[in-house]
Amino acid sequence: QVQLVESGGGLVQPGGSLRLTCAASGSIFSTDDMAWYRQAPGKQRELVAVITSGGNTDYADSVKGRFTISRDKAKKTVDLQMNSLKPDDTAVYYCNAHIRASGSWRYTDYWGQGTQVTVSS
Repeated sequence: QVQLVESGGGLVQPGGSLRLTCAASGSIFSTDDMAWYRQAPGKQRELVAVITSGGNTDYADSVKGRFTISRDKAKKTVDLQMNSLKPDDTAVYYCNAHIRASGSWRYTDYWGQGTQVTVSS
């Protein structure tokens, strides 16, 4: 069974920084794209940043220049470094990974349980 577990959320003042980490565990054959999404109250879940297995990255326009996604393929982790945080960044942040489990012939999307990020003075 494959699991994604996020950590690092919390309360931060505007202009501050947080680093989120997501660790994949279980019987994993290989991992393709990994990403971070977020969902604010009353809004749809949106893509924040994605990183491919080759290390290519893409970001939502609203976070470009402030957030950085990175991954450690050996550790099966993906991080999101968030700088210059704004109140509009307040949301539950979810880790997503496209994973081929051991014994499976196809890739499946897996999600973490989410971690709350609150930006407020």
